[in-house]
Amino acid sequence: MAVPFSTKTAFGVGQVAEGVKAASFNYFLLFYYTQVLGLPGTWTGLALFIATTFDALTDPLTGSLSDRLRHRWGRRHPFMYASALPMGICFALLFAPPQALGPQGLFFWLLGFTLLVRAAMTLYHVPHLALGAELSNDYSERTTIVAYRTFFSLAGTALAIGFAWLYFFRATPQFETGQLNPAAYPGYGLLFACVIVVSILASALGTHDRIPFLPRPRDDEPPFHVRDLLRDYVGALRNDSFRAIFLGVIVFFVMRGIQEVLSTHMATYFWELEQKKIFMTSAAGVLGFLAGIPFATLAARRLDKRPSFLVGVGVFSLFILGPPVAKLVGWFPAKESPFYLGVLVSAGFVATFAAAAGVVMAGSMMADIADEHELETGLRREGIFFGALAFAGKATSGLGTFLGGIALDVIGFPKQAAPGTVPPQTVDSLGIVYGPGIAILAAVAMVFLARYRIDRERHAEIVAQLAQRRALAEAPTS
Repeated sequence: MAVPFSTKTAFGVGQVAEGVKAASFNYFLLFYYTQVLGLPGTWTGLALFIATTFDALTDPLTGSLSDRLRHRWGRRHPFMYASALPMGICFALLFAPPQALGPQGLFFWLLGFTLLVRAAMTLYHVPHLALGAELSNDYSERTTIVAYRTFFSLAGTALAIGFAWLYFFRATPQFETGQLNPAAYPGYGLLFACVIVVSILASALGTHDRIPFLPRPRDDEPPFHVRDLLRDYVGALRNDSFRAIFLGVIVFFVMRGIQEVLSTHMATYFWELEQKKIFMTSAAGVLGFLAGIPFATLAARRLDKRPSFLVGVGVFSLFILGPPVAKLVGWFPAKESPFYLGVLVSAGFVATFAAAAGVVMAGSMMADIADEHELETGLRREGIFFGALAFAGKATSGLGTFLGGIALDVIGFPKQAAPGTVPPQTVDSLGIVYGPGIAILAAVAMVFLARYRIDRERHAEIVAQLAQRRALAEAPTS
């Protein structure tokens, strides 16, 4: 049975929360605590790394718990409802630390509330991802469901970035560079805390009527025990296709962690863009993603998921890391050239257009892996697969954030510096870290990701065998 449009929309709306959180953490949090509040880059990176690593460890645990949960609201919805309000409160407080905390107090405030936000997001996000995999077992419709999720994630990202650059980071007489204004951040945090809460509750309520149709734990399955987590994790890694994605994500998200956490530094100091021009480059990325989602969804009907995924990741990496390299070697238009901003905007559009294919296909591929795992083991484990993948992405993204913070201290990047006042060699060092310094990681990630093996024909075989097995299990015995 096809999934109703209303259900797909309600499911997708829930991803606004993750889009807001991801944009805020990836683009603004390190910049806020280092450049605005003056916390050393290594300390900031360490706090974010610790919190992300802890968060990553809880992802598989949450997935395994939700896989086994027996509740009248099903396996996923109780977690979704429980996470909304705590996440909103902690998100708002993260961007409103008390004054005069001092470096140590600021470090522990950042660490504590980042931990709490990430823990609440884990309680919501892993079950939410698993819910998406359960809504349909159709090979193509799964891609459509992930496209809805991706679209609303993009909407959350666009809201957070758009309001930041156009409203909260506007230039003032005291702060011509608006992102250096400490008064801008508490209001930002409060607004998007409310957006997060509304997004989660809307998704949970909007998909609540699907609970009777979702898979439940087997009747003979014992209650959860901590030892089950390791067994589930090892079982997931025995799957060749999951192992390929897992290892590829580990390497790729180290690169992404460094790239994202330094992106505001790059826009402000390396490219020397004004707030409106930074918004234009960000908007180009959003529009590229927006255009790429339906294209990737339609392309998936003709092309298989694996080649679409690899092309998307490869093109994204090329167009994100290429412009800094071109500027460093003198191949980029001069800052006075009318093509300077145009090339940046175009590169951002192409990068995110391609990235849409990678994101849409990855979520759909994970659902197919869960089917193959059920065929091999007899167990439905969407939660552990999405949790383990989230573990790989978050732990290594946290490592990338930590490395990005260390890099700022190693190259001697000054605190609270106005654009144009940073020594040119320091700015070039920032570009080297961001561009050629991490490009090799993208190539290594591609080698691992290319080992994914489930195609359309293999999935059709899996679904047919699962249907046959279920029919035999439900047949009356004489």
